[in-house]
Amino acid sequence: FILAVPARRYGELVETFRDLVFDEAGLAEAAFAGHRLIVAHDPLRAAEQSEKRRARISELETLAERMVGKLDAQDAGATERGRRASDRGAYSRFTRAVAEAELSRFLQADFTADRFSWSLNEAAIAEAELFDGKLALPTNAPDLTRAEAVARYKALADIERGFRVLKSDIEIAPVHHRLPDRIRAHALICFLALALYRVMRMRLKAKGHTASPRTALDLLARIQKHTAHAGKRSFHGLSKTTPEQLDLFDALSLPKPA
Repeated sequence: FILAVPARRYGELVETFRDLVFDEAGLAEAAFAGHRLIVAHDPLRAAEQSEKRRARISELETLAERMVGKLDAQDAGATERGRRASDRGAYSRFTRAVAEAELSRFLQADFTADRFSWSLNEAAIAEAELFDGKLALPTNAPDLTRAEAVARYKALADIERGFRVLKSDIEIAPVHHRLPDRIRAHALICFLALALYRVMRMRLKAKGHTASPRTALDLLARIQKHTAHAGKRSFHGLSKTTPEQLDLFDALSLPKPA
């Protein structure tokens, strides 16, 4: 087996992650629960996650400092419109904002203090940053190299994404058929749709296009063919295509509608 584990939930992995030494490919290996633990590290993703966390913490600290300023001004005799501020209200608002941001490990209100105050847990932040940008894979396959184990897991993840696409974008389920031939035909159509979806994704990625297959399909579905009848005469035409739609035809290597 090759499994992905939410490493942040296992306190015993903190020291393990501190001691990891990554090779040039960003891979390292240790032991976990009696099995090999292969860890892949993406420095760019790690920096992005750490920066996002610290930015959110900074926003909450700014909120707290603003509440402290209001309380201090009120104690100095300055009054503002609205309800009178209180330390209890500041505690309530601050703890609620921290909980909603899921950052209670890093910011704690000091309920023992006489006035509203808080503290920042730098040790907890440093510990969280240990796990940023890392994929932890326990495996019992002794013959796989680190790179092979990661490649096998990513291939499995790609298959699972395919099942999600079948259930969401392609909507394979529920299948309202009774006869076996009709069930097989329905599944075949959905499989062909998934194959086309994958081809779209590969072509868009190869051309560096930012649209996902779902977005591309939504944009292209707006192109309509119209037929108008005037007596015995019929007129045919397409709705006007937008630059975004024409870019998609180029990215997908398809002829543009005439």
